[in-house]
Amino acid sequence: MRRRTVSAVLALLAGLAARDAHAQTVAITNAKIYTIAGPVIERGTVVIQDGKIAAVGANVAVPAAAQVVDGSGKIVTPGFFDASTGLGAVEIGAVRGTNDLSVNEPHLSAAFTVADEINPFSTVIPVQRVEGITRAAVAPTVGGRNAHSIIAGQGAVIDLGTDPTSMVDRAPAAMHVVLGSQGAEIAGGARGAAILELREALQDAKDYAANRRAFEANQRRPYALSRLDLEALIPVVEGRLPLVVKVDRASDILTVLRVAREYNVKLVLSGVQEGWRVAPEIARAHVPVILNPIDNLPDFEWVGATLENAGRLANAGVDVAFATFDSHNARDLKQFAGNAVSYGMPYDAALRAVTVNPARIFGIADRYGTLEPGKDADVVLWSGDPFELTTRVERVYIKGREMPKETRQTELLERYRTLDDGPVQYRR
Repeated sequence: MRRRTVSAVLALLAGLAARDAHAQTVAITNAKIYTIAGPVIERGTVVIQDGKIAAVGANVAVPAAAQVVDGSGKIVTPGFFDASTGLGAVEIGAVRGTNDLSVNEPHLSAAFTVADEINPFSTVIPVQRVEGITRAAVAPTVGGRNAHSIIAGQGAVIDLGTDPTSMVDRAPAAMHVVLGSQGAEIAGGARGAAILELREALQDAKDYAANRRAFEANQRRPYALSRLDLEALIPVVEGRLPLVVKVDRASDILTVLRVAREYNVKLVLSGVQEGWRVAPEIARAHVPVILNPIDNLPDFEWVGATLENAGRLANAGVDVAFATFDSHNARDLKQFAGNAVSYGMPYDAALRAVTVNPARIFGIADRYGTLEPGKDADVVLWSGDPFELTTRVERVYIKGREMPKETRQTELLERYRTLDDGPVQYRR
């Protein structure tokens, strides 16, 4: 009883602290504001209140009780969004016990979800947060050479705030599938076999959705996937959940576009190293892409890789979202965007690629991705152009709460800054 009472008190205190943090009113004034929703405001004000954007504009009145932050000579943007990462599900990639991105279970593929394993206390998260990353799409991966299915499972969107009870923002956010040479290896050695496996999964899910009672009464043909996997695929075949397909070769992209039309799924292409070769076809299909804009090393599968890929896709009318595909370096996203601009991508398109475009892909654009009244106050104050290497992040707000600047790296720096003043065991 005493333990339950203590737990209840701690929960109450945590709730009050969260309420007070969200109740704080902040006004960032005199800053250059990229709202993403409209023109750049050269000298404007953003008001944050109760975790939301309360006002933004050139002539916004500052509330009397607001904490005022002078943004003169600085830039304000929405928080950045890494569209594909292992953040929160991987602590040390080489240590299997801290890497939860994949499974090798024959009867579990589509039903696998990363949402149940996100670690809000991961030491990796603060390192990304202090660099302006406030949201991330955590994507499962297929289980290497021992994988049993081209379907990796269900991804989730997380915020990088400090409240461990609300970190998972949307789950499931997408279903993830691998094709190309990797999918071919899993399916038996040929690309056609991987496509056949995908078709079978989608067709079985449609049949299962229409005949669930017959299946439960053992009056339906056997399916290739388990019941749990079929259940997980129903939102995909009904067009409610995005199907993110990892594919790079131009010919494979065209094949996936055709399959998506046949089954009327909400397709998202990921990787797309040779996407520029078929950019008009992707644009006509209104399919967004997730890519790393600094991938340019050719391979037998993507001999057409180029640093101009992102720019060519964007200029063709494709909605592009940037991703690091990394569990530890989402913070590099801003540098990736700067590189994309230097290789022909319009600046405003690069900003959308790290803010509103991934928000649209994963279904949270109604509350994140632009600086507009009523949306979550994910706001970053930069010392200068966020795509420049020398620019510093000065303040980060997630859902209206200012984030601490401490990380494991800064804590280690302070701990070992001087050894003479430390405990005796540190000097031996």
